[in-house]
Amino acid sequence: MIDDHPSMIEGYKSILSFNDLGLRITTTPAYNCESAYNIIDTTPITEAFDFAFVDLSLPPYLEKNIKSGEDLALLIKNKFPKCKIVILTSHAEAFILDNIQRNIAPNGLLVKSDFTADEFLLAFEKIYNNHIYTSKTVIENIAELHEKNSFLDENNRKLITLLAEGVKTKNLPQRMNLSISAIDKRKAQIKFYFKIEKGSDEDIIREAKKHGLI
Repeated sequence: MIDDHPSMIEGYKSILSFNDLGLRITTTPAYNCESAYNIIDTTPITEAFDFAFVDLSLPPYLEKNIKSGEDLALLIKNKFPKCKIVILTSHAEAFILDNIQRNIAPNGLLVKSDFTADEFLLAFEKIYNNHIYTSKTVIENIAELHEKNSFLDENNRKLITLLAEGVKTKNLPQRMNLSISAIDKRKAQIKFYFKIEKGSDEDIIREAKKHGLI
């Protein structure tokens, strides 16, 4: 269990102790990317974890280029391919949730504000029995995002994300492999979609946030 709040891990452990599967659960906690990396790195493949509960927002381990729970999940997936990965996050933004689904394809994806103790237990038991479990906000936000798929193609998604990160227009071609004119056309499409045809980059970011996209 990887979470930078020890109380959260204790809560998860307590809830899972009431599972209806008759399982006795042994937990190895980690509170940041560095401690999690070291545990993953030093654990033999023959002693692979059955489950990994991973928070997204964690103190990074820049020495190993591990910046978030997403990086840790990919590390776990590569080393322990049979380990069931459950992402637990406070983020409800559609872009973030959809990227997790695409990049990690976890066995479980739950927004923390969504679930009660009972639902957490239900999710655990379903995942244990080889089902995929996603909480309500994940389902609703990703469904809404996919409805807008013709507008939100990969390049438009990346453009909005880079603008939100503060990348200047002059630097976008090297980050997106598109010309300035192609980027300007895409900005115009995004502004038209948001009904801010005369808006600025800041207006795009504001509208994207308003729509829960970033």
